[in-house]
Amino acid sequence: MEFRKYQHVEKFGNTEVKDIEIGECLVFPKIDGSNSSVWLDDEGNLKAGSRTRELTLEKDNAGFYKYALFGNPNIENYLKKHPNHRLYGEFLVPHSLKTYKDDAWRKFYIFDVCLDKDNTVEYLQYDDYKPLLEEFNLDYIPPIAKIKNGSYENFIHCLDQNIFLLQDGKGVGEGVVIKNYNFYNQYGRQTWAKIVTSEFKEKHTKTMGCPEINNEYIVEEKIVNNFCTSAFIEKEFAKLINEKGEWNNRTIPEFLGRVWYEFVKEESWNFVKEYKNPTINFRLLNNLMIKKVKEVKKDVFQ
Repeated sequence: MEFRKYQHVEKFGNTEVKDIEIGECLVFPKIDGSNSSVWLDDEGNLKAGSRTRELTLEKDNAGFYKYALFGNPNIENYLKKHPNHRLYGEFLVPHSLKTYKDDAWRKFYIFDVCLDKDNTVEYLQYDDYKPLLEEFNLDYIPPIAKIKNGSYENFIHCLDQNIFLLQDGKGVGEGVVIKNYNFYNQYGRQTWAKIVTSEFKEKHTKTMGCPEINNEYIVEEKIVNNFCTSAFIEKEFAKLINEKGEWNNRTIPEFLGRVWYEFVKEESWNFVKEYKNPTINFRLLNNLMIKKVKEVKKDVFQ
């Protein structure tokens, strides 16, 4: 078995997850760690990956590979018994959310167990993999709710119930992930949906008061305001700091480049659909994005 990148979890309401709410859904807490995976190679050696690459001890990611090899022998014991399984989860290291319990850090919380099949993976259902993980005392993320034929309001209600691993009275978690194990989108892909707490609050705070409507906004400004959220920017900043270990001004071009790359990659289809195939000046869009980043991260651009 070789490294296999974890699927992109789509924002609820996107075309990729249209109708995911029809049927039975499990709603899971979304925790703010480092996306990680473990598996065995064809020789039975334990391997580990980040979101985008296979790890080595020399090129690790927040120390996860070292943890997988030496910090929790039950990971390898599990995979020796289930050599065709691949475990995906979050290695909880500080990113933007720092209110987790002291004893929750630097542990691997599994959110998906997959069976490798040729060039694809098959996702095991929660009720099937839960006892397998418990046999080896492995940490996993339990669901908040089971909802049948849910609505957006049902899922939003779950945001306030996400206190998994958090210190008492320190707010709620990063968001929720919605899984319907019987759902395949119109492209034949089994895809999960997400709602991010801070993005939801940012988009809906003004509507609680007197809404401001300005029809003179150009489309590029609308796109940045609606899709390049503070939560999105903070997430990319936290990922960069996690890799570099510290911030310095020489990192600014890389930071802006990363935000731009991820913004175009993740949101292009969404704003093309939202604004019905608009004509976009990408140079202007980039300039407005940089302006938004500097507003959100004033402390590092002073």
